[in-house]
Amino acid sequence: MIRPKLEFLSPETVSQALDEAYELLWDPGVRVHYDEALRLLADSGATVDFKSRVAKIPRAVAERAVDTVPSSFYLYSLEGEPVVHYGGDDVHFDPGSAAIEIADYAADQSRVPVTEDCENFVRVADQLPQIDALATSIVCGDVPQQMADWYRLYLLLLYGRKPIVTGTFAIESFSIMHELLVAVAGSAEVLAQKPRAIFDVCPSPPLLWSDITCANLIDSARAGVPAELVSMPLTGATGPATVIGSAVQHAAECLSGITIHQLAKPGSPIVWGGSPASFDMRTGTTPMGAMATMMLDCTYTQLGKAVKPGGLPTHAYLGMSDTKIVDAQTGLESASGAILGALAGVNMMSGPGMMDFESCFSLEKLVIDAEIVGMAKRLVAGVSDAEDPLALHVMREVGHAGNFLKSKHTRLHFRKEDYIPTEVIDRDFRQTWYDKGAQDINTRAHRRVQELIATWEPLALDAELVRELESIASRHAQTVGLDRLPERTIKA
Repeated sequence: MIRPKLEFLSPETVSQALDEAYELLWDPGVRVHYDEALRLLADSGATVDFKSRVAKIPRAVAERAVDTVPSSFYLYSLEGEPVVHYGGDDVHFDPGSAAIEIADYAADQSRVPVTEDCENFVRVADQLPQIDALATSIVCGDVPQQMADWYRLYLLLLYGRKPIVTGTFAIESFSIMHELLVAVAGSAEVLAQKPRAIFDVCPSPPLLWSDITCANLIDSARAGVPAELVSMPLTGATGPATVIGSAVQHAAECLSGITIHQLAKPGSPIVWGGSPASFDMRTGTTPMGAMATMMLDCTYTQLGKAVKPGGLPTHAYLGMSDTKIVDAQTGLESASGAILGALAGVNMMSGPGMMDFESCFSLEKLVIDAEIVGMAKRLVAGVSDAEDPLALHVMREVGHAGNFLKSKHTRLHFRKEDYIPTEVIDRDFRQTWYDKGAQDINTRAHRRVQELIATWEPLALDAELVRELESIASRHAQTVGLDRLPERTIKA
């Protein structure tokens, strides 16, 4: 069986792109707004101007860092099972992050989400078998902004089983989020051995690292918790106008991040990822549903897989749309990105449920996207040629009668040869569809959301663990002026 695969670059172009990325680390170098990172770079052999905060990183220093990065690793479920494999061409999906608005069913206007929205998100996402990991997708507006990042992780740990893709908004937040994760894992050592979460870390294009992102890089490395680089050049705005040019910039930003990360603790897991976009010169927007955006994601993924023998784990923001309501454009853009990313072998794609330039979340879109994900995964599973003979035996068994429905061969294969969707996808005869209420996909998706919320069962977490999580959250909430956490609709 041949796994279908998509590549945009020749081996020669891949080699040139990586060579240019390494050259950019030296000239013009990387601007770093964090003293500890600058000291790590200076001690490693980089030329550092502490006044301008520019580090010129020799290729040999960056290559040594790349060599120490694991080519693969796992994220684990609540039960300690390896669920997500970052490495090779394995493909996984998680909802995107981080929506500051939510789109209610049938509403034209979005609104600020609250705790109950995040709870409903977990109820739905944790039950969708096509979605491999949760994400801290909902930024709750009913808590102070200073605690919004760790508060959403707190809710996911109370209610979800799957691994978690997350990230911080402040330097101080990492220690709080690590404390929450350690409470569930039992110890920092167990968490590092079987990581439940991965932290997104975002450089600022072009070639700049803020104090927050550098601190997160260093903290995650030293804690042994996986980090996920999210480089975001915008073609023609904060990056070169060409896909390949922005892919080179993306590579340089990832290489610089890997260098800082590995200098903090060699061997810690880190992912070659991103959320770049084509820049729409007409509107000034950054369309995640643009074909050039998807091509850029697939292109930088190809570079990440070639940067060392065995490649690096990869990530991209794909499977999302720029629409404001769930409509035909939503499906067009989300499906295109999910399928192209799957063919490119992106290990983790963040995006199902996300819309409006990554700023808004829709539960209805999430369950529709889950069906897209199921189809994309079926596509990259390829056409099996394991049977020998391929068809002679069943063709001769059935003969000219032509009825394969009664064949044992059909019963054996029909469920796995095609992805069978839920009723979110309409495959009925027209009259049957009409008899069921002539519902469009939004209506069917909303019904699926309501069913998942109604059938969700709380985790059987130990009461002492729940109290510990609540105590950690309450203690840190008080430091930002919140005396009492919002009332939860779900009791863990």
